[in-house]
Amino acid sequence: TIISKICSKKKLKQFIHISALGVEKAKDSLYAISKLNGEKNIINNFSKSTILRPSLVYSVDDNFTTNMMSLLSILPFFPLYYEGKTKFSPIHVSEMADIILNIVNKNICSEIIECVGPDILTFREIIEKLLILIDKKTILLPLPYIIAKINAALLGKFPRPLITIDQLKLLKYDNILTRENKSNFDLGVKSELKFEDEVKKYAYMWKKGGQYSK
Repeated sequence: TIISKICSKKKLKQFIHISALGVEKAKDSLYAISKLNGEKNIINNFSKSTILRPSLVYSVDDNFTTNMMSLLSILPFFPLYYEGKTKFSPIHVSEMADIILNIVNKNICSEIIECVGPDILTFREIIEKLLILIDKKTILLPLPYIIAKINAALLGKFPRPLITIDQLKLLKYDNILTRENKSNFDLGVKSELKFEDEVKKYAYMWKKGGQYSK
């Protein structure tokens, strides 16, 4: 919000803020509430702001696929929350950069734009793809909500938890296009990079033999 105030004072033409997809529905999540409040404050400070709401953004240096593969490579079983049915539309970071460049070049302002990749995958499908890519056969274990809640409460106490209570709440909601706002496809930026194909390029680091497993 501080940067948006500076943009207003300096009378800049554009301000692009990266938020998150699905936060408008997750009203019981503190993370989602903070994201929405941030969006509102930014728009109040700088009415020409463009808000980007991406689904899961991934790449070789992300905090999702790399953490998941690290866990899957060592755990005998992996918990699935809400039976792993939550939907995502993962988008590669390079295509997020293309969207931002497109917005800058076309001088797009005062928009909320949802940013997604070419596929819709459930959380279970994402984990299954990661397991294939690292050549592991970890057991996927669906957890009843009450057990999942206890599990999240315990894991949330670790320095880098797998999941927290708030993340468990957020995971109830799909992370795909809502059709309530414009998307990157409406801008003419058609994301084409497939999740499985892109993660395969660095997944070998979690396979037995590392780079020599390719």
